[in-house]
Amino acid sequence: MSKSISTADVKTVIFACEAGMGSSLMSVNSLKKKLKAAQVTDVNVIHKPVREIPANAQLVIVHKGLAKSAAAKAPNAVVVAFNHFLNDPIFETIVKAFVDKSDITGTDL
Repeated sequence: MSKSISTADVKTVIFACEAGMGSSLMSVNSLKKKLKAAQVTDVNVIHKPVREIPANAQLVIVHKGLAKSAAAKAPNAVVVAFNHFLNDPIFETIVKAFVDKSDITGTDL
């Protein structure tokens, strides 16, 4: 069963990647812009390599190939996996959840 979290409880979104460069950084900036455009200002999006995800993370967004590693680093976090670094529909889903003040459900691992 997938974990979920209310967006009201999320203060920091961790966008995790393998090495911390390239495509994932573009995705982080894109997500930040989408949240800002939607006037979501009470959440911080940070970029970290998977190996540096803190154990107390709440919400982690990660490429599907790294989802199990992210869940192992932060076992209580909601892990949302995506397929494409740019324009993946999951990013719109996350922004909509913050706008609607609804829950975000993690990916089944």
